[in-house]
Amino acid sequence: MTTEPVTTEPTMTDRATIERTVTLRFGTAARESATHTNLSAIRSDGPVLWVAGDETATIERLVADDPDAPTCYGDQTSYPLVDLVPLPGGTGPGVEEEADIEGLARTGDALWAVGSHSLRRRRIRDEHDGDRALRRLARVTGQPRRQVLVRIPVVDVDGLPTLVKDDGTHGAAVFGTRGKDLRDLLADDEHLAPFLPIPGKDNGLDIEGIAVSGERVYLGLRGPVLRGWAVVLELRPEVDRHDPARLRLRRFPDGRRYRKHVLRLAGLGVRDLCPQGEDLLVLAGPTMDLDGPVYVYRWHGACAAEEPTVVRGDLLTRELSLPFGDGDDHAEGIGLLGSAEDGRLLVVYDSPAPARLTDDGGVLADVVRLP
Repeated sequence: MTTEPVTTEPTMTDRATIERTVTLRFGTAARESATHTNLSAIRSDGPVLWVAGDETATIERLVADDPDAPTCYGDQTSYPLVDLVPLPGGTGPGVEEEADIEGLARTGDALWAVGSHSLRRRRIRDEHDGDRALRRLARVTGQPRRQVLVRIPVVDVDGLPTLVKDDGTHGAAVFGTRGKDLRDLLADDEHLAPFLPIPGKDNGLDIEGIAVSGERVYLGLRGPVLRGWAVVLELRPEVDRHDPARLRLRRFPDGRRYRKHVLRLAGLGVRDLCPQGEDLLVLAGPTMDLDGPVYVYRWHGACAAEEPTVVRGDLLTRELSLPFGDGDDHAEGIGLLGSAEDGRLLVVYDSPAPARLTDDGGVLADVVRLP
């Protein structure tokens, strides 16, 4: 008989203390499309905050009221992905606009973004009953625009980081538009291939989180979780010299274009990744449609790993337990505020509780301190 590790309740020492809140203020169009209530990814970048929602195909830039100690981010600028890179599915009437961006990473002279790559199952809503409800629940669809990994140049314009199609040295580039995408590469994977036809919220393939360190790109999987083990994929993208608008993936020594790491996250999946030095901070939450628990783990030495890693024991420590609501306040994105040494995390929530919504159309994010 085998014995599974016992998952303990969070202790008072790892329960997050909310130091303060920061208001994220969006423009009228973003509020009308509910971007502010569907936040899925953030990255701090000096005087600005990069934000993405999971029901659009845009990246938003918000500007801090005080870069050294921000209390509010506003003055929103929206960057449609279709203006920067060629997206799968074409353009024009009938094209699904959503890219389901679930992760942002900022490094060097570029911002990276990744779609969920997931399938979706239709929801049963309050007005649906009987056969109609069951028909909706049986319908599973995919969207080509969810299956992209994008690298976008960042330049300084009037003191603010700005996304551009070309910075004079590098152009914006995408993996997943032409040729094989990541789902194609995983089609014969011994661990992940069986989960490709399954919707993300049913423990199918669902990317939520990206971290970039040097030439390494890490993608965190909300699902599948395999017998309690979460999965992080490591990629080595590079620009295709024959097609500068396209990214290609270098092969690892085993011939594959990705490397797998598995993490023991108390049965939870990865909801976001954030580098801090050579470590990765891992936001962990339920893979299924549940509220919690939600933890922040530290994967020690992740950015120096030279082979597939089974991450447990001394390699993995639980740093924080984050709050969650009853049907709301789902932590979806984490990002360091200030320097890596400062140890402050900004946390944004999908489906924010009513108390997080301000009268002037803003939404409150939490600032917590790492141990």
